[in-house]
Amino acid sequence: MGNTAGGDSFSAGGKTFSSRLIVGSGKYRNFAQTREATLASGAEMITVAVRRVNITDPSKESLLEYLSDVPNLTILPNTAGCYTLEDCLRTARLAREAGVGNFVKVEVIGDQKTLFPDNDLTIEACRILTNEGFFCFPYITDDPVVARKCEDAGAAAVMPLAAPIGSGLGLQNEYNLRFIIEQARVPVIVDAGVGTPSDAARCLELGADAILTNSAIACADDPVMMARAMKAGVEAGRLAFLAGRMPKKMYASASSPQSGLIE
Repeated sequence: MGNTAGGDSFSAGGKTFSSRLIVGSGKYRNFAQTREATLASGAEMITVAVRRVNITDPSKESLLEYLSDVPNLTILPNTAGCYTLEDCLRTARLAREAGVGNFVKVEVIGDQKTLFPDNDLTIEACRILTNEGFFCFPYITDDPVVARKCEDAGAAAVMPLAAPIGSGLGLQNEYNLRFIIEQARVPVIVDAGVGTPSDAARCLELGADAILTNSAIACADDPVMMARAMKAGVEAGRLAFLAGRMPKKMYASASSPQSGLIE
């Protein structure tokens, strides 16, 4: 498993997080709803799309103002919408110059229809940005080789997708996720495709350090209630992983054994 610290926390980029649920900030009806759902989720990290949210013009309304009083919240700017290495680098640097910090979720999209990442460019972006002092959280396909190469490039965590962005399909290939978790030297944060709290729980049951979800909360009929549900799902999955599940058996095993019965 990735770089865990403490009984129920994990560390990435020099920070320790008690919540294993990371949320996104897009698709809500308004900034006030984003704030309310974020508070309900208990998340300590939220992604903000640099190219879609105002972080540079103080004269205009900004999401960051609504999040300023959320306890222990780290902003994770992302390079969503970037299709080239140059755009990705420029966007990350812009966020840092705007004072958001050195964390960045690295996204270089390689296909418009699936929104799958261009893994080669993502790895290169991680290498360049890490050398510039960024803590990189790359969004990648669920490929153990790509995950390892991102680590070698200096990534602070790896973020393999569960399914296409915004699809809500849930974890599609748990075997690949198991391989990534098994070899990881940094936190594994499952990103994209989580649709329900049971999806989130499954990722944590397998040993993922955290999940990131946006659409599953923001597109729910009641986003605030779904945020609370996701929080519970993540906590249940983590507890199940720590507890260790019972072994699977081919045949029945009585809950009350027959041996030792008093005649």
